[in-house]
Amino acid sequence: MTTKPHADIEETYDGEAKPLIEHLRELRTRLFRAVAFLLVTTLASVFAADRFLQILTKPLLLPPQAIRPTETIIVYFKVALIMGLAIAMPEILYEIIAFVTPGLTRKEKRYLFFFLPAAALLFISGVAFGAFVALPAALGFLQQFGKSFAEIQWTLDSYISFVTTFLLWLGLGFQTPLVIFTLAKLNIVRYETLKKNIRWAFLIAAILAAMITPTPDPFNMMIVAIPLFFLYVFGVFLARFA
Repeated sequence: MTTKPHADIEETYDGEAKPLIEHLRELRTRLFRAVAFLLVTTLASVFAADRFLQILTKPLLLPPQAIRPTETIIVYFKVALIMGLAIAMPEILYEIIAFVTPGLTRKEKRYLFFFLPAAALLFISGVAFGAFVALPAALGFLQQFGKSFAEIQWTLDSYISFVTTFLLWLGLGFQTPLVIFTLAKLNIVRYETLKKNIRWAFLIAAILAAMITPTPDPFNMMIVAIPLFFLYVFGVFLARFA
């Protein structure tokens, strides 16, 4: 009795062949589940949004102003939606994985189950770094600059939009090691090339930091640029094993 080579087994598909209409029905069902779960988590987050808003505005010297009649309620439910999305992300990722895995080989499934948790962990790390390190430093500079000729007091909507955008870009920036590893795994870039050009990495990190940070001072730029540089170095290290 002959056995299938291990490489051939890794490239086989375990999913059952279905007509296109069945795939579309399954996609509709999984999208409905994900949206329904997001709706539930958002409604649950409404009760905690007030506390989260207090945490976000705590670094401010003066409380933000609400200059439009509907500004407070819009910002309140915007924050509740963001919280609900963060809580619902595991369920959303599960529905994505469950839908695409039948069309993947066993090897591709292993990559997928590595990629998604790693991406979520890196994103959370980037947001945490921004919230507890980069953002307080940036706000400290912004609130002190110009006090001699202006009264520093921001509107609620503009401040929350600024904070969420800032944290989002940092969360995406922390995906650098995973992106480099994936590109190396797909043979789009080579470890030798990445290692040779590592001297340019800090310059690129500084440019990205200048785009991400809201302040032009070198101190706040370095707070973001140095972690991005070491994330690139870590990505090059991972590419060696790809």
